[in-house]
Formats: sequence, structure tokens, C-alpha cells
Amino acid sequence: MSQHKVVLLLGSNLGDQKKNLETAIKKLQNGGNEILKLSEFLISEPVEFASSNIFCNIALIMFTRLSPIQLLDFVKSIEKEMGRANDSKASGGYSDRVIDIDIVTYNELKFVSERLEIPHKKHLFEREFSKTLLRNFIK
Repeated sequence: MSQHKVVLLLGSNLGDQKKNLETAIKKLQNGGNEILKLSEFLISEPVEFASSNIFCNIALIMFTRLSPIQLLDFVKSIEKEMGRANDSKASGGYSDRVIDIDIVTYNELKFVSERLEIPHKKHLFEREFSKTLLRNFIK
């Protein structure tokens, strides 16, 4: 099985945000993925919903052996395990969350399904905090 290079974006705006991100990164590693590069932490306002809780975000590059859907299932299991109650796709809107893990790119793959779109166009082209984090990751 070959290794796939992926870029993930993680965010948290509940509890100890930085600790939540560090815990999620450890869980990604414990799942057999190799973290190659981490961005700096970035503090940002909520996007596309109102909240008084600010976000702490981080981007990372990692190698995985998982397929895109397997990776999606894995990151969703981490979110659930860490206490994320609802998924924005399932609930139809954004809300505060302990952890959010988005797949931004997966190799050079273009992939669209009901559950997943790669590359994640909102992070690449629309959201300023994402573009700031990804500036040194995506050429």
C-alpha cells in the first residue's frame, strides 16, 4: 500500500483549544499516519456562523495509507471521540466545536461525493484564516 500526502486543517473553539488540537494531532499519529509538517497556531473569528468563542487553528501535512473515504471516517471518529456532537454537513450549518478536522488536499486528487469534496475549495480560496495557514503548504 502506498503513502498518500494529505493536507488537513484543524480547528477548535471550545475548551482548551490548543490542547484539543494537540490531542487530535496525537490521535492522527496513533492511527499510523506520519506528520511531516505543522503550521503555527492561528487564532481566528468564527466563519459562517455567530459565536463569542474564538477559534484556534492549525494546518498539517501528513502521509497516510488510508483512502480518502477511510481518512474521512477516521477523522470523523476522532471528532466524535473528542466530544463533537454534530457534524456541520449532517446538521446543515456550523456551530461551536471541540474539534474540526477537514481534508484540504489528498495528493493531486479531485474527488467529489455526498460526504467529501477534495480539494476543499472553501479553505483554499474563500476563508482568509485558511489561506493564511495554507500559504506555505500549498503551491
